[in-house]
Amino acid sequence: MRSKWIEYKGTKIFYQDFQGLFYNSEAVKAELNEVQEIVVTEPNNSVLILTDLRDTQIGGDVLAAMNTASTRTKDHVRKTAVLGVTGVKRTLGDMLSRMTGQPLMYFDNEIDAKEWLVKE
Repeated sequence: MRSKWIEYKGTKIFYQDFQGLFYNSEAVKAELNEVQEIVVTEPNNSVLILTDLRDTQIGGDVLAAMNTASTRTKDHVRKTAVLGVTGVKRTLGDMLSRMTGQPLMYFDNEIDAKEWLVKE
């Protein structure tokens, strides 16, 4: 598993690492399955998530898996910052957010994303 807990300014953030998986939807879905198992063990409304999708393409099969994962984990997630989502991926991300009710904030760089996550 590539994803892991990180700390930023004394705050625990779960870094979902899908970066650089390009068109490997099976790897994305496998990582997503492992991520879900961790997030659902945390208390409701407690998890800060940084999702890194830079250099990873999202097709229909991955979008469906993300929809399922977001629906399953949304009660445990307080905030989600997303890297690497522009153009068509942004449209898909907005659609996913509407379907699951889990809001997403998009960022161009990791520092801005982390700052937003730790800010109350």
